[in-house]
Amino acid sequence: MSSESPSQPAPVPSGPPAGVPAAAPVGTPRITIDHFKTVDLRAAKVLEVSPHPNADRLWVLSLDVGELGRRTIVAGLRKDVTVEELAGRTIIIVANLEPALLRGVESHGMLLALRGPDRAFPLGCAIDIPPGTRVS
Repeated sequence: MSSESPSQPAPVPSGPPAGVPAAAPVGTPRITIDHFKTVDLRAAKVLEVSPHPNADRLWVLSLDVGELGRRTIVAGLRKDVTVEELAGRTIIIVANLEPALLRGVESHGMLLALRGPDRAFPLGCAIDIPPGTRVS
């Protein structure tokens, strides 16, 4: 007979790992799967990145979105991400967002990013995937 005590289950972590933002706060509205399915998420290749002419915190991105064509979006990541980190990269965008005029430049979509404790990180693809590919 062994003198060891029965093994105890490992403790369950009480929150996200260090450096990972917490989940949405309590009270954040929930949506149905049918509502979520109306969001058109697509892979987009960043063709050009330029500073917004009227805003220090914004980039103007020219994108290839495959069959959806070439698009311009405005992204508020200038303090977090360099031109070199964006140019040529495949990112994920909301392709069916209503166009918005942002400080004089019309944006036709939204880049998805993860906000960390110190900066934002654009979401993208680590594999070579054709522009315009749907995210599912």
